[in-house]
Amino acid sequence: MSTEVRELLISLEEELKRLDCWQSMPPSAQALASTTPFCMDTMGFTQWLQWLFIPRVHAILDQGAALPKGANITSYAEEALVLEKIETTQLLVLVERFDRLMN
Repeated sequence: MSTEVRELLISLEEELKRLDCWQSMPPSAQALASTTPFCMDTMGFTQWLQWLFIPRVHAILDQGAALPKGANITSYAEEALVLEKIETTQLLVLVERFDRLMN
């Protein structure tokens, strides 16, 4: 399963780049330190994917640790991505795949 998850993370990164949502400059340390779920108070969903979610899941895989169970990112993604005004169909498909893998 870790190979499938790693491939999914790469697909998420590629899709963010295709959508021109991949950023070269990280958010502020304060924004990254948010304790609100998905850092919704300090960054957009695509930023959260790039700067927190993707690196954290890669780190879990690199350490050989157990992946989180019961992910439910899709419902928040559907709400949050409306605000980002981007074409989200493929991005949502990838997020849904991650949720299914973790359940």
